Amino acid sequence: MEDLLKIEGIELSGLKKGQETRGKITSIKNKAIYIDVGGKSDAVVSGKEFEFVRDYVNDLKVGDEIEVQIKSPENDKGQILVSIRGAASGYGWNYFTEKQKAEGEVTVFAKELNRGGAVVIAPFGFYGFIPGSQIGSKYDGDPDKMINKKIKVKVLEVDQAKNRLVFSERLVSEPNKVGEEVSAIGDLEIGDVFDAEIVRVEPFGIFVRIDYGELTLEGLVHISEISWEKVDNVSQMYKAKEKIKVKLINKTEGRLQFSIKRMSNDPWENISDRYPKDKEVDGEVVRIANFGALVKLESGIEGLIHVSKLAGNPGLKEGEKVQVYIESIDVAKRKISLGLVTSNKNVIYK
Repeated sequence: MEDLLKIEGIELSGLKKGQETRGKITSIKNKAIYIDVGGKSDAVVSGKEFEFVRDYVNDLKVGDEIEVQIKSPENDKGQILVSIRGAASGYGWNYFTEKQKAEGEVTVFAKELNRGGAVVIAPFGFYGFIPGSQIGSKYDGDPDKMINKKIKVKVLEVDQAKNRLVFSERLVSEPNKVGEEVSAIGDLEIGDVFDAEIVRVEPFGIFVRIDYGELTLEGLVHISEISWEKVDNVSQMYKAKEKIKVKLINKTEGRLQFSIKRMSNDPWENISDRYPKDKEVDGEVVRIANFGALVKLESGIEGLIHVSKLAGNPGLKEGEKVQVYIESIDVAKRKISLGLVTSNKNVIYK
């Protein structure tokens, strides 16, 4: 029959697993959607597939055309099983974008806590995040009280490319206080120095709290802003409730970013004047790697003796004092190339 149809210029077009096509909704009932996709019977969305897109289904009606993906061309009941998650996803991202623009509320389910805040399940099965700074005093400083509960939030950030949704509980429970904080943040000046208290320590930095008038504002000191020297373990340097001084370096979108290291001068300022080419200086080996030895010249200043320059002295150890000379400095990339001066002052490895 198929060969005869081909002779007449007619081809049979069967549905294949994974195929994407469009269909028209013929019925929505009994936790299932029936869609005409051009098969011998209507395709169906049911079971877990239906539950996943339940929020999307609420806005659908008979006659709507939607995108579907074939999951099974024919199951044991002779049904065509399809998924409409792709259509629901696109719809969902638009939904959150519009909610953000309108400053509307969204109901989410608080699933679990992590160090930074709360992971939530949002409409359309999307996962989102509420930063700790966006959880209000309604929970008395104990976010555990929100877990396994439905809570109302507002949308702070929608980034489909990064699959990122950020919400705020405080914008719902403490709108007036948040408004006062936004106004106060607007009054702050970049470069202002504050006495701060560490709220919590994370691998990526420390969260601090400052007093501004009758308000308390929270911000982040990123690990890169803690010290001019490389920081490997933040928790070994700072603890919660510790008092420190910080400098405001950014307040974009109402998020405060502070720095500790900028309380002191950048050691790279005028570096070429202090370390001219061929100058011999004392240093300390701080790290041995496959590519060479890193040598500390002063706080915040390290240089590299490339492995090719260690042929005559391969036994360097961490903590060892060495004499080196300045081979070159790349100020833009903050890199210093060093050569090792031997005990014989007449011999320099280059």
